[in-house]
Amino acid sequence: MSVTSDRVVIGMDPHKRSATIEVMTGDETIVGGGRFDTNHAGYTAMRKYANRWPIRVWAIEGCQGIGRHIANRLLADGEEVVDVPPKLSARARVFATGQGRKTDATDAHSIALVGTRMAGLRPVVNDEQLALLRILVDRRRSLGEDHTRMVSQLHQLLLELIPGGAKKSLSAAQAKALLATVRPRDAVGKARRRVAAELIGDLERVYRRSKEADKELKELVASTGTTLMDLHGIGPSGAARLLVEVADVTRFPGRAHFASWNGTAPIDASSGDQVRHRLSRAGNRQINRVLHIMATVQLRNPTEGRAYFDRKKAAGKTSMEAMRALKRRLSDIVYRQMIDDATAGQVTGPGGQRETTTDSSVTSSHPQAGSSDKSLPGPATSQPRTPVPTSA
Repeated sequence: MSVTSDRVVIGMDPHKRSATIEVMTGDETIVGGGRFDTNHAGYTAMRKYANRWPIRVWAIEGCQGIGRHIANRLLADGEEVVDVPPKLSARARVFATGQGRKTDATDAHSIALVGTRMAGLRPVVNDEQLALLRILVDRRRSLGEDHTRMVSQLHQLLLELIPGGAKKSLSAAQAKALLATVRPRDAVGKARRRVAAELIGDLERVYRRSKEADKELKELVASTGTTLMDLHGIGPSGAARLLVEVADVTRFPGRAHFASWNGTAPIDASSGDQVRHRLSRAGNRQINRVLHIMATVQLRNPTEGRAYFDRKKAAGKTSMEAMRALKRRLSDIVYRQMIDDATAGQVTGPGGQRETTTDSSVTSSHPQAGSSDKSLPGPATSQPRTPVPTSA
């Protein structure tokens, strides 16, 4: 195959042990492709094959998931990489093939199409601080899941050892005190007590590790300069998760697109004269969970979030509808805070930043009123296709 000086997009469908690629020019002509192992020999062969096109960009599906390992290796070797969301490549595959059946080759083709056509794909950067944050926040989440599982098992055992069981909110110290009052005589009861004691010991270790992880996360989040932890209801884990998943907040054209991405923008379900919205189950569920925890914490305290929720209830909303509206409002606040952090030190024009006026309700950390019932945003005002330039 002849060497070309034109810039090409190399679409990649990554897996754990293999990667399928397709090389596409700016006019969507397929000029190469293949399947390579992801071990050292296979990766070296893939890089050697790609060197035929000196000006290239790698479009990899799921760089925050299964594609992360291969994307990081390419970044370390100085390659340019963009992240292709799986939803975009799935839609491109349907439009390109006319059906939803998929193979690694068709996936690579659809990823290359998205990389060639779409503007605004997020460049993947080798950010050591974000990589460290991701490792620590994933570990903290794992510890939390272990804690929940152990507490559930302990509740079941205590219910069989103590009439009525234990209270819902149970600490390791309280469980140890309860277990000290139990002296079963039968073999089954003794086994239950022994396993419960082991679980309590495991809970104490998980609790200590969680405190250490929280301390480390808090210090690392603070070192980034973010002010997310100033918001009521966002702790070190929530702030770290936001930083890791959002990365560059300026990639969102506005707060409505951010809400659509995190799943807090309600879906329009109106029909005829009936105007209504329903909860969206789409979006980034990890960020949606951070916002849900933030809303729950605000509802437990006499905050503006609590007052906003009560106003929605007084206006005829159900509890679920009021919670949905509160999460939508908190999404705007988080977006505003991250935009302010990203633009800190820059000169701004009149009216503030990105869709926000000087009297906007999202300029403060408290929800007021406004767009909480707005549905999904319209299309972004950006070029639908990125022209692939040729070298001079």
